[in-house]
Amino acid sequence: MARATSRLSRVQMTGPLAPFAKDFRRGLAERGYTAWTREHQLRQMARLSAWLEERGLAVAELSPRRVEEFLKVERAGGRHKSDLCRPGLRCLLDVLGGLGVLAGAEDAAHEPSATEVLLASFELHLVAERGLAPRTVVGYVRHAARFMDGLAPDAELASLAPRAVTEAVLAESSRLSVPAAQYFLAGLRAFLRFCFIEGVIGVDLSAAALSMTGRRRSSLPRGIDPSDARALLDSCDRRTALGRRDHALLVTLLRLGLRASEVAGLRLDDIDWRAGELIVRGKAGRADRLPLPADVGEAIAAYLRRGRPKSDRRELFLRARAPFGPIAPGTVGSTVRRACRRAGIKEVGPHRLRHTVACELVAAHVPLVDIAQVLRHKSLQSTALYARVDLDQLALLAAPWPSGAR
Repeated sequence: MARATSRLSRVQMTGPLAPFAKDFRRGLAERGYTAWTREHQLRQMARLSAWLEERGLAVAELSPRRVEEFLKVERAGGRHKSDLCRPGLRCLLDVLGGLGVLAGAEDAAHEPSATEVLLASFELHLVAERGLAPRTVVGYVRHAARFMDGLAPDAELASLAPRAVTEAVLAESSRLSVPAAQYFLAGLRAFLRFCFIEGVIGVDLSAAALSMTGRRRSSLPRGIDPSDARALLDSCDRRTALGRRDHALLVTLLRLGLRASEVAGLRLDDIDWRAGELIVRGKAGRADRLPLPADVGEAIAAYLRRGRPKSDRRELFLRARAPFGPIAPGTVGSTVRRACRRAGIKEVGPHRLRHTVACELVAAHVPLVDIAQVLRHKSLQSTALYARVDLDQLALLAAPWPSGAR
C-alpha cells in the first residue's frame, strides 16, 4: 500500500501525519508563527510522522505521552535542543484534536484510582469553594498527592492517625527548605480539612500538621530608590515592540504595586479608558477597581498601538514571540530582572517593586487603611508589616542620655 505523502515548501513528509500537514500549517499561522518557524515546526512534524510509521502507530494513537517518548528519542539521538519544540507539538495535538482524529484511547483505557478521584475532588474544592489562584491549587494538589504516596500501601484514609501525619511532616521537613516545608504544610492542612468535610476521615487531623517557623527578617520590607526606578524605566528601548511592552509592564508595577500574577492576568476588558480606571483581579477571585494613573495609561496605550501583536486574545500583555499567547507570572519576574541587568542595578523581583509602592505611601504618611486598599490586602496585619519601627531611623531621633545624671 502506498504511503501517504505531502510536500509543503521544502518539507517532505511521509507517514500517518502527512495528510494533516496543511491543517497544522494553518494552525501555526493562526497562532502567529512566522513563515520560517512554520517550516521548522513542519520539519519536526515530519520526523514525528516518520517515528510513528517506524513503530506502526496510527494518528489516533498519538498522545502527550507519545510526544514525550518521541522527544526523548530525539534527544538521545543527538538532536540539538534548538530543533526540538514542545509547544509546537502541543499545537499539533490541539490541531489534530480539533479535527477529531485523536481517539483518546489512552485516557479512555485508564481507569482512575480512588486516590486520583479524591485528588480531583480536592482540586475542584480548592477552585470552587476556596477560590484559590491556579498556581496555588496546583501546588496544594501536588503536596496532597505526595502525602498520599508516602502512606503505607495498605493504609486507608478512614483509619488515618495523627502519627501518620506527623511522620509525613517530619519526612518532608528533613529534605525541604523552611519556605518549601511551610508550603507543603499549608497544602496538607487544606487536604486534611477537605477529607474531614467530605467524611473521608472521621476526625479533623489538620491540627496534626504543626506549623513550622523559620527565622524572620528583622529588617523592614525594602523598596528600591527612585533613581533605580527611573533607571529601570529608562532601560527599556521603546523604539521596539518588546521595549514598549516591558516599559508598560514596569510602569504598572511601580505605580500600582500589582503582584506578578495580577499583571499577567490583566485583560483588555479590565481597562475603562473613559472613567480612567483599571480592574485588578487578585487572590481568591477578588476584583478591585483602581484609578488608572496617566503615565500607566499612556504606557499601555503606546504598547497597544505599536507593540502588542495582532491577536484575538483578550489578555493585555502577550508573548513577544509566537505563539502569541498571554505571558505567565514568571515572565513578569524575568522582565524585571532583565531590566535590572540593563540598568546596571542589583537584581530584584517584581515583589520588590510592590514594596516600593508601599514604602513610598508610608513615607508620605498615608494611613494604613488606605495603603491596605491600594495593595488590596485582606487583613490589616499584612499592611502593618510596613509600619514596623526602623530602629536605625529611630536612633537618629533619640535624645542623648544626660551624663552624670542620678
